[in-house]
Amino acid sequence: MPTELEDVQKQTAAANRILTDLGLAVGVTSALGHASMRVPSEPNKFVVKGREYELDALSEMQADDMVVCDTEGFKVGGRPEVTQCSEIKIHSCIYKTQPQVNSVVHVHPRYTVLLSVLGVTIVPMCQEGAPLVRNPLKVYPHVKTIQTDEEGMDLATLMGSDKAILMQGHGAVTTGKDLEESVTAMLQLEEQARMNYLAYSAAGRDYPKIPLELVDAMSNRTPLHELPHFRDVLQGKEPQRGGIWAYRVARVS
Repeated sequence: MPTELEDVQKQTAAANRILTDLGLAVGVTSALGHASMRVPSEPNKFVVKGREYELDALSEMQADDMVVCDTEGFKVGGRPEVTQCSEIKIHSCIYKTQPQVNSVVHVHPRYTVLLSVLGVTIVPMCQEGAPLVRNPLKVYPHVKTIQTDEEGMDLATLMGSDKAILMQGHGAVTTGKDLEESVTAMLQLEEQARMNYLAYSAAGRDYPKIPLELVDAMSNRTPLHELPHFRDVLQGKEPQRGGIWAYRVARVS
C-alpha cells in the first residue's frame, strides 16, 4: 500500500507527463514547466518536478523523479542528485499565501506567450474556459525566471486568489484545488489564447468576442441534476466528469 507521499509523487509525475501529452510542453519547451501538488497531511510541504535529471523532459517524469519542498522553497525530500526547479518560488510563494490552493502549474504555452507580447487581452472566444478569461487576466510584466523570494512574492501578490496569471513573454501560472483543476485550467487558457490569435489574424485587433452576458449565462442556471429528465438518473448528485482526467492519466501511465 503506497504512503500518502508516494501517492502524491505518483499523481504529480503523471500531471507533468500530461502537460506534454496535451502539447503544453513540447519541442523547445519540452523541459520547461512544472506541476506541483500540496501534501494533504502536511500543508507546508508540496511535491514538484525538479531539475538536473539525466533525461530532462516532462514526458519522462516518474514518481521517483519528484522532489519535496517546503513553502520557503527548500528541498526537504527526493533523490539527492535532483534539485528543485529553478522557479520553485512560483510554487512556494503561492502555497504560502493561498491556503486554498492545492496545485500549481507553470508552463510556456505558445499562443499564451505570443498574446502576452502582442499586448492582446485574452477574451472569451469559445465555451471551453470562457469563465477563466471572463475578466482580463493580470500580467506579470517580466520575462525573467522567478528565482528569488521577492520575485515569487511579487507574482503571488499580483495573482492573489485568481486562477490564472500571465507572464509576459514567458508563460502562465494556473492554480486549483487539485492537479486536475490546475492542469485543465492551463489547457483551457491556451485554447482561449489560440482562438484569440486566430481571430486577431482574421479580423484585426478589434475582433468580436463572446458577450459577457452569455458567459455569465453558462453558470447562472438550474443545475443539471435538478432538471426533471436528469433527476432520477443522477439521484440528486452533481454529474461526475472525472473520467476525462482518468483518461489523460491512462494515456501517460
